[in-house]
Amino acid sequence: MTDIELFFNPIQQDILDTFEDVSGHKMGSKIQLHTVGDFPDLDEVKIVFIGVEEDRNAYNNEGCSFAPDVIRRFFYQLYHQENMPRIADLGNLKIGKRPTDTYTALSEIMADLIADDIIPIILGGSQDITYANYLAYEKLNRITNIVSIDSQFDIGRENMPVRSNAYINRIILRQPNFLFNYSNIGYQTYLVDPSEIELMDKLLFDTHRLGLARMDLIECEPIIRSADMLSLDMSVVRFSDSPGCKNATPNGFFGDEICKMAQLAGVSDKLSSFGVYEYNPTCDINSQSGMLIAEILWYFIDGVSIRKKDTPNMAKNNFYKYFVSLHEGAYDIVFYKSKDSGLWWMEIPIENAESSKFSRHYIVPCSAKDYEFACTNEIPERWLQTYKKIKA
Repeated sequence: MTDIELFFNPIQQDILDTFEDVSGHKMGSKIQLHTVGDFPDLDEVKIVFIGVEEDRNAYNNEGCSFAPDVIRRFFYQLYHQENMPRIADLGNLKIGKRPTDTYTALSEIMADLIADDIIPIILGGSQDITYANYLAYEKLNRITNIVSIDSQFDIGRENMPVRSNAYINRIILRQPNFLFNYSNIGYQTYLVDPSEIELMDKLLFDTHRLGLARMDLIECEPIIRSADMLSLDMSVVRFSDSPGCKNATPNGFFGDEICKMAQLAGVSDKLSSFGVYEYNPTCDINSQSGMLIAEILWYFIDGVSIRKKDTPNMAKNNFYKYFVSLHEGAYDIVFYKSKDSGLWWMEIPIENAESSKFSRHYIVPCSAKDYEFACTNEIPERWLQTYKKIKA
C-alpha cells in the first residue's frame, strides 16, 4: 500500500480536547485516531474515515469544506457497540493546488484501501468528490455500480467542468468505461430536467422518485445492495430534519429514513465505499445536521457489523434455489433466497459467467416481490434492465 500517512493532516487538537469519555465506551475512545506523530496501524482495520475539505467545485454551497471536523465532534460522542469492526480515522486529506489534484490523490488512496478490503468513508466536502471515488474503481479495473441518494441526478452537460451538480456525465463518458449501473434514490421530479429523466431511461439506469421510495423503503434495499459505492447528498433530507445544506428543500427523506438506508448499505457485502457530502456547518441550525450525519455513520457501521457474507456467489450452498419459466419457456429465471438473511437474488444467464467482466453483476439483488411477479408470468423490471446491459 502507498505510504498514505504523507497524504493526511492529523486530527486537530481542539477536537480531541473537547471530547470527553468517562466510561471509555464512546467512539472517540474506541477508534484509532491520526494524531501528531501517531498514524493508525491499518492491520485488521475494516473501516476508515477520510475527511476531504474540498468545496471549490461546490454549487451554491460554499462552506461545506468545514464539514469533516464538525462531523467528528458529534460522531466521537456516540457510544461504540461491542460487535462493531475496527475503525480508524485517518484525518483530513491534504487538499491539492487544484480540485483535480485532490481527486487524483483521493482516488489513489481509496484504490489501495478497497484492494485491501478496507471500507473508506468519505466525509465531504462537495459531492463532486464522488467522481474521485469512481476513479478508484477505475484504477482497480473493476466494473462498478454507483448508487446516489440525491434529490437530483447531477448529470451536467457535455464538456462542462466537474462540479457538485455536474459530475455523472464525466463518469458516463470516460473511456474505457467501468460504470455498469447508476441508480438514483430520492429524486424530486420538479427539480430535474425532463431530458435528464429521458437520458436515464435510455441508458437503462435506475431512478426512483422520492414519493415512491418513501412509500416502500424496503423496496430500495435491493438497489442499495447492488452498489459498490454509495454517494449521499445531504440535500436529499428535508430541511426541517437537516437544515445544514444551502440546497436543502422542504421535501425529502426524514432523518430516520436516511439512517435506515445507511444501515442497509452497511449490511451489503458488495458495498466497499461510502461518502457523505454537501453538509454545510455555516448554515446548520443547532448543529442538527451534524448530529444527524454522526448517527448516519453510526448506523452504517452497525450494518457492517452484521454482514453475513451470504451473497450467492460466496456460498451457494446456503440458499434456496427457485426456477421460474416465463412465456412458455422463452425465459428461465433462477432465484436465490438466503437461508440466513432471507434476502433474494436473481441470476442473469450469460456464458462463462464466472470469467466474464460482469462476473460481479450477473447475480442481481432483488426482492420477494420480483419473485412473486415472475410467478405471474411477467419479467421483473430489475432482471430485464440488467439483461439488456449485459447483452448490449
